[in-house]
Amino acid sequence: MLGLSKLICTTVLLTCTAFVYSVELNIDDKDSICAAAKIVSDGMWNYYEGFKPGGTVGMFASPNYWWNAGEAFGGFVDYFTYCDSDNKTLEKWIYDGMYHQAGENYNYIPSNQSLTEGNDDQGVWGMAIMEAVERNFTDPQSHSWLEMAQAIFNTMNARWDTAHCGGGLRWQIFTWNSGYNYKNAISNGCLFHMAARLARYTGNESAYVPTAERVWDWMESINFLTEETNGNLRIYDGAEVEENCTSVTDLRWSYTYGVFMSGCAYLYNVTGDETWKTRSYEVVEAAINYFFENKIMLEKTCQPSGNCNNDQRSFRCLFSRCLGLTMKLIPEFENEIRPSLEASAKGAAQSCSGGSDGVTCGEDWSANGWDNKYGLGEQMSALEVMLALIVEEPLSVKTGGTNRSNFAAGTDTEDTENKNKLKIQGKDRAGAGVLTAIVLLILLGGGIWMIF
Repeated sequence: MLGLSKLICTTVLLTCTAFVYSVELNIDDKDSICAAAKIVSDGMWNYYEGFKPGGTVGMFASPNYWWNAGEAFGGFVDYFTYCDSDNKTLEKWIYDGMYHQAGENYNYIPSNQSLTEGNDDQGVWGMAIMEAVERNFTDPQSHSWLEMAQAIFNTMNARWDTAHCGGGLRWQIFTWNSGYNYKNAISNGCLFHMAARLARYTGNESAYVPTAERVWDWMESINFLTEETNGNLRIYDGAEVEENCTSVTDLRWSYTYGVFMSGCAYLYNVTGDETWKTRSYEVVEAAINYFFENKIMLEKTCQPSGNCNNDQRSFRCLFSRCLGLTMKLIPEFENEIRPSLEASAKGAAQSCSGGSDGVTCGEDWSANGWDNKYGLGEQMSALEVMLALIVEEPLSVKTGGTNRSNFAAGTDTEDTENKNKLKIQGKDRAGAGVLTAIVLLILLGGGIWMIF
């Protein structure tokens, strides 16, 4: 039995150790980066529902949504590829989670998400699936990752709505969802991004580049993408269709800039068209000017005021991934991008010093420690900014990509339309309202029955 003095000393030492412990990171050493990434990714798995009795494979604990799982699995694929490719257990976890969420038609519109899924949600999962495609991650036998990515693209592309605002995707897929009458930059950016990646991977420019061009041109025509007086490019959040998208929402989000800058980089890489290189640089320059302070990345629209919600606290994970891809696809941009990524990765590692484990990641990477914020979004963002330092060039069919292709994937389902599962069309909106009212009455009736 320890004496009292020894017990006090031991307690003090353990307490001090907990306070000083953090994720160590040497930005010049891949082994160090991978070791840090392992600690952070292990923290992400702590939120995973798929390990729990009765939990859903491929999903994370509330308040995280389905689309957040898409963010997470894209990062897991990269971590596995760069750092831990011999880990068969990890490989199975990633494979099972991604494949389980593919949906009945293998287009990432699972029926159990029909009450919440938007075009941006499907698009973020598309980005995760493209990570699997471009990294030759273990391919399903029945439907390849590439076929599923093509199905995502085709179903999204078919929802292009020329009846309102001259084109563009709505935020939501289903009429009953709040935001159905809103067209936003991230949904259209995801379509643009998927078109660019598929064009590069397959080499079939004619199948995908026209869609990317159409999205970019529409974004400019509707003033979602415009040039400020100081010359910086600005990407607005979106606008309501009732006003013909004329009153834009003046909010800027890092992941929106990310999908456009990297999409342009993919297009330049495959086409050699200098226009895309110029556009990518303009987005990079605007993003670095707005989303970094003293080279430290922040979600500037909400973070300084402490008002980032759960979703917004995850945006930097996609932004970081896209920055890494951009500098890999256009090497001339590395001097512009890498210093900010390195400083941000150092700050992120220092923030991963909280919680009962001493390595829980925080939100503020300039705090020189943990800021008492925590969650899946904080973990994902820290992971991605570290992995961006060791990003590898994405594969294509010309450089060793092995995925089976199906350009028509997803075109034979009902999921390509802006409608709900009950085939309610625009002309039937009144009927949809009645149906919704009936459903609500049934639910309320059930609730009253439960009370009595």
